[in-house]
Amino acid sequence: MARITIEDCLKRVKNRFLLVNMAAKRVRQIREGSEYLVSSPKNEDIVVSLREIAAGKITIREGREEEIKEEIEEIEEKEEKL
Repeated sequence: MARITIEDCLKRVKNRFLLVNMAAKRVRQIREGSEYLVSSPKNEDIVVSLREIAAGKITIREGREEEIKEEIEEIEEKEEKL
């Protein structure tokens, strides 16, 4: 079985903060009853969500990307202050 890596996902998503946001949101959807978009038996929800992102099955809605980028910039600014 092939392993999923963060690098696989970063080929589709150019920002690690955005990747975390997408994966977390997808895990919530799966736990609320959403069907898997890729075949991934016996894996944790986070692994399934990362596999879906790496496969290009999960994307960001147009317009939402700017909002998320602003949130990411705020987080990065806070990190710099620390």
